[in-house]
Amino acid sequence: MLIHPDNSCLLVIDIQDRMAPVIHDVEVTVTNCQWLIDIANRLNVPVLATEQYPQGLGTTVPSIRERIQPENIVEKIHFSAISDAEPNQLISAGKHHQIILIGMETHVCVLQTAIELKQQAHEVYVVEDCVSSRSPADKAAALERFRQCGIFVVTREMVAFEWLRRAGTDTFREVSKTYLR
Repeated sequence: MLIHPDNSCLLVIDIQDRMAPVIHDVEVTVTNCQWLIDIANRLNVPVLATEQYPQGLGTTVPSIRERIQPENIVEKIHFSAISDAEPNQLISAGKHHQIILIGMETHVCVLQTAIELKQQAHEVYVVEDCVSSRSPADKAAALERFRQCGIFVVTREMVAFEWLRRAGTDTFREVSKTYLR
């Protein structure tokens, strides 16, 4: 199944300032997430975000927060974004059959959100180069579990090119020049 920009949303899971310093390869992960969020915004794909217990883990890192509409950032207390009413309502409010997940931690909040979304009959895509955990082994185990559960593991370029659908358009030329150098 191809990812379609009209049927999908990008869900940013818990990229928070107090958690970021302990995440493996956090700079690369955040940069990759910024890239994908920018393309989603350019293509009018809705971008939603969660913050896990922000009183303890802080808010979304500024470089990510500035790319997301404030009303699309919601707090949660459960590890799965779908277990909290507000994030679940935000996701359910749109006509998003395809949910693309990025964020932290791969083996906890991203994993539990992905599994619950799959149980709700969504097509779920986890962007491998836009997720991370404290331990690379935990991320690797989560990626394997996604596959076992029928959740698609993709890369940010796979998502971008599927959203774009074709070359030869002004949008493709703009995105290509700006992001795909």
